[in-house]
Amino acid sequence: MYDIISSPVDYGGLTLKNRIIFAPTTLGLSEEEQAAKLEAIAAGGCAMIILGDVPVGRHGFGPDLFSKKGTAHYKRLVDAAHSHGCMICAQLHQSDSDLMAILKCVPGVLTKRLSPDDLRERLNQAVGPYITKLPTAKIARITASFGEAAVRARALGFDMVQVHGDRMCGSFSSSVFNHRTDGYGGGPTHRARFAVEAVSAIRRRLPDMPIDYKLAVRMEDPHYGNAGVLASELPVFVPLLERAGVTSFHVALADHSALTDTIPPAKHPYFSAQGCFLPFCDAVRAVTDLPVCAVGGLNDPDFIEEQLHAGRMDCAAMSRQLIADPEWPNKVMGGQASTVRRCVRCNKACLGGLMAHKGVHCIYERKN
Repeated sequence: MYDIISSPVDYGGLTLKNRIIFAPTTLGLSEEEQAAKLEAIAAGGCAMIILGDVPVGRHGFGPDLFSKKGTAHYKRLVDAAHSHGCMICAQLHQSDSDLMAILKCVPGVLTKRLSPDDLRERLNQAVGPYITKLPTAKIARITASFGEAAVRARALGFDMVQVHGDRMCGSFSSSVFNHRTDGYGGGPTHRARFAVEAVSAIRRRLPDMPIDYKLAVRMEDPHYGNAGVLASELPVFVPLLERAGVTSFHVALADHSALTDTIPPAKHPYFSAQGCFLPFCDAVRAVTDLPVCAVGGLNDPDFIEEQLHAGRMDCAAMSRQLIADPEWPNKVMGGQASTVRRCVRCNKACLGGLMAHKGVHCIYERKN
């Protein structure tokens, strides 16, 4: 019944067994909880897990690719995914948060004068000045670190890397944040330079590695998202990234605004529909022949099959749905779609749990 969903695909040089991908997700869980949740998702039949937020440098607050503990944790996740025939991709990212801005907010957070939303807003406001003033020597070190991180990821068995096109790549890409007057700022070609150099650093070190790019698209009229690129700028950005070495695009709404925009609830004023970000995929499709993965409220197998058949996407990425029911792929492809625990996009225990520092969970967990 779902012939395309269940069919293999060449996704940027990597053969996936079907069209369902677990989208990169900040889970906010302990390493043990994260490992258990991701293994359940791998066992549930998805073709690939994109492991979110793998830092390109040393990281003092969690796993990284440079410490023995971090590499052991990542190797455990890689081996668990592979044991279930699931590919795994490392989402390489560089934070664009200003450390000094974070430190200034600590007293307010500790005294609870600053809510999580207040903190997020202040940190977002600090992004523009931070990346605009970043010294070119430090930029060169950061973009080069994407190459080293990719080498380390491959050595651990990761099948693909994804460059996080939000975070610092997205902030440099955005005219909202980037007010530099040198070769990294100004028009879209210059604003693309940071991301292009990050991708190029990977391609130089790993000539055959599949490189996915999380392409963050922002909107005006109405305004949603602050990082990333406008749809009108895609004809500049996409070919530059493709020439640098990108082999596929994971297309989403740009971040650095309300989390309920990038993770929209069912009652969102603009992004309430299935496949709410698919128009961005259409815009990317118009300027490249590379594979495109869609994300955003995708959980109806009939709808997904239709969009795959129409050619609007090559793969469908899910986060909340696979947290609600990791067995979605197995059930759908096994003729048991009616038994799926459907995500209702309430955001209560997933986004709500993350914001409450309890980690990403699902309301269904309370009922089991």
